[in-house]
Amino acid sequence: MITGAEIIVKSLEEEGVEVVFGYPGGAVIPLYDKLYDSSLNHVLVRHEQAAAHAADGYARATGKTGVVIATSGPGATNLVTGIATAAMDSIPMVVFTGQVALPAIGRDSFQEADITGITLPIVKHSYLVRDVNKLAATIRAAFHLAGTGRCGPVLIDLPRDIQTTEAEFSYPQEIPFRGYRVPGEPKAAMVYQAAKTIGLSRKPVIYAGGGVIASGAAEELTELAEKAQIPVTTTLMGKGSIPEDHTLSLGMLGMHGTAYANYAISHSDLIVAIGARFDDRVTGRLDTFAPQAKVIHIDIDLAEIGKNIRAHYPLHGDVKMVLQELLKRIEVPQTGEWLERIARWKEEYPLAYQQNGDEIKPQFIVEQICELTRGEAIITTEVGQNQMWAAQYYKVMKPRCFLSSGGLGTMGYGLPAAVGAQVGCPDDLVISISGDGSFQMNMQELATIVQCQLPVKIAILN
Repeated sequence: MITGAEIIVKSLEEEGVEVVFGYPGGAVIPLYDKLYDSSLNHVLVRHEQAAAHAADGYARATGKTGVVIATSGPGATNLVTGIATAAMDSIPMVVFTGQVALPAIGRDSFQEADITGITLPIVKHSYLVRDVNKLAATIRAAFHLAGTGRCGPVLIDLPRDIQTTEAEFSYPQEIPFRGYRVPGEPKAAMVYQAAKTIGLSRKPVIYAGGGVIASGAAEELTELAEKAQIPVTTTLMGKGSIPEDHTLSLGMLGMHGTAYANYAISHSDLIVAIGARFDDRVTGRLDTFAPQAKVIHIDIDLAEIGKNIRAHYPLHGDVKMVLQELLKRIEVPQTGEWLERIARWKEEYPLAYQQNGDEIKPQFIVEQICELTRGEAIITTEVGQNQMWAAQYYKVMKPRCFLSSGGLGTMGYGLPAAVGAQVGCPDDLVISISGDGSFQMNMQELATIVQCQLPVKIAILN
């Protein structure tokens, strides 16, 4: 027999967790007592919001599930922005929050908050553990949910007495979920139809989003682009799907994207959308977006297909699996004239900024960082103009190297995300590109960086 707190620690070890990010408090003291005796590396942040962002950055940089611990009440509510950030960008995260003891729930107890209710719209699922005998199975289920399908945060609320009650420990390998199925291979008929449609197109564009990164499908996407000679534009979340110095790369699409990417989409006859959701920053007015284009939409989340833009050829499934099947059947279109036209647009409408005398422009700083790192550093950004300059002028060469709050647009994300990325990738160069306003929102994490001796580099664009 072991305590609930020990069950949590052993369950995390069974899941292969190496790092947790957190901030202690009364409702999680039993758990923290057991962390001391475990193999887990606990990163003590200076604010719970930063714990969530650090776990988020860790997950984006490594592809593993981030783990967060916070106490009850204000400790838990401080996580909300970080959880919402992860939810909007589909980042796998398991969040443990302390809670008052079971008999005290619903009695307005000290530091009590209904965190499962508060976070209901921003998690894939949440659990309030009422039986210590179900604790291990709950943790197994949470990790499965967070890291499969369309990834996202899962919250486990831990009453204090659950952490101290004893039970037998046995970690389940499989959890039966009623109504939850992870999409696998796509329907062969739909793949064949998509391959045929690509072969008949003359002005195709691949539109790649964060789903390509999440699925680990950057290699397959690049192979598809090269094999079919189709140019590729990405979302902010999709940067790194294809090396951005590649001749077929158009850079980022949308209101802050390159002119030639937007021209290409506007004049295309076929859009192959891969793991992207056609958000408003990309489409602008939906009724005028890519008026001549048919759409092949590949996504693991069926709810995204056709949500904003009609999908003429929907392909529901894991992006990597879909691309592997598509590559077997692809029919190569005749895109020579189309690529020549795009090359002219690149020459006529390059990214540019005006240099005034000796004044150092932010764009120049980002360009220099890119040149010095050869586009291979892990970049985190804040939100605002610094984010867009980084996206425009830092050419990312590989996936999981551009970490930014794309959906929620969270100021204060970049510095703690850099902490998580550096912890997860200790041998990599991690650079946080910030605005002066965003930096101040979580600047207390400088103390975490110093204490953990993390070699994070920071560029503040004032």
